[in-house]
Amino acid sequence: MRTDFPHIRLRWHRVGSATAVTAALVLAGFGTAVHADATTSSKVTWAATPCATPKKTGELACNSLRVTGGTTAFQKSRGITPKAADAATPSGYGPSDLQSAYGLTAAAAANGSGETIAIVDAYNDPNAEADLAKYRSYYGLPACTTANGCFKKVSQTGSTTSLPTADSGWAEEISLDLDMVSAIAPNAKILLVEAKSATMANLGKAVNEAVTLGAKFVSNSYGGSESSSDTSYDSSYFNHPGVAITVSAGDEDYGAEYPAASKYVTSVGGTALSTSSNSRGWTETVWKTSSTEGTGSGCSSYDAKPSWQTDTGCTKRMIADVSAVADPATGVSVYDSYGVTAGWYTFGGTSASSPIIAAVYALAGTPGSSDYPAQYPYKHTSSLNDVTSGNNGSCSTSYFCTATSGYDGPTGWGTPNGVSAFTG
Repeated sequence: MRTDFPHIRLRWHRVGSATAVTAALVLAGFGTAVHADATTSSKVTWAATPCATPKKTGELACNSLRVTGGTTAFQKSRGITPKAADAATPSGYGPSDLQSAYGLTAAAAANGSGETIAIVDAYNDPNAEADLAKYRSYYGLPACTTANGCFKKVSQTGSTTSLPTADSGWAEEISLDLDMVSAIAPNAKILLVEAKSATMANLGKAVNEAVTLGAKFVSNSYGGSESSSDTSYDSSYFNHPGVAITVSAGDEDYGAEYPAASKYVTSVGGTALSTSSNSRGWTETVWKTSSTEGTGSGCSSYDAKPSWQTDTGCTKRMIADVSAVADPATGVSVYDSYGVTAGWYTFGGTSASSPIIAAVYALAGTPGSSDYPAQYPYKHTSSLNDVTSGNNGSCSTSYFCTATSGYDGPTGWGTPNGVSAFTG
């Protein structure tokens, strides 16, 4: 069993410019820090969710951040003035925004029926189904409940009654994951598998249970430091041909995390997403807030390079494969009520991008039974939005941390432009 403690830093910094945005330290949950975004005059602030700090040694961290104030990109694009921390109304991108940004509007309406997307997280969210209902009702999405067979919540052993201990931090993560799957693939079924703790062993067993229960798409929004045990975890938990397994690349800037480094998964980086006057109507850059916060990327120290990766600077597995929105300042709308004021919150982090990509795979259709769907985007690179600007830190090999035309570490081959890149 893994015993290394994921490298989680107490982050406090100022993102500087002439606007002189000051970041304030917040003592909440397990102790997180507020960040200020100076890319616009909106002064958006946010903090890592409590599950971003592991509860115990050997546990992994979720990759999500929650906006605490300011005016988000969504609000600015619509001339909305209430502060983003006001839980009364959404302040992040909703389903129509995300579907538009990624060329998925028609596919979201027509596809996904009969597919099951699994969300794997740690601990229990007692309000998961009720909060999901609020999100879907608000945005006019079809109901997804236990009663109508669309939603199911189980433990890592498949039990619907003997569930893990409730945890408010992981409940925020669960709400984010469920809502992103709903936003992209509203016709799909959702299976929430809750591990009894955030160790790799228990989360891995939850992945296996999701596959056993029939999910062909499994999203994982957590990670930690790499270790020499990772290759054994690969074979024990992530080697599932015919299943699209997505994993967040991490939120601490340049550097490889596991299980994003697994050769069997689709590792998902993060972008900043904003409206634009270009033909697409949107533009994206690498998500980076500071020297300690932004999308993860890098060359694995342990995992072998999959055959479909052909970049020459990294002899082992390279992170990431594809990407989607993750910057909290351009974040997504989520409804959550467990352990917080019930209402609407805006979230970012690569915990948002992983379930988005899992849902895109579901819209594209069931993978081939012997396929590793992580290779699909490599076969259809022209069907992705190439992200060519921004970086997530400093590195000796430029494309490991800097966006460029074609493949790069922070954004992989790019973001969805329809579903074509996610089929065999």
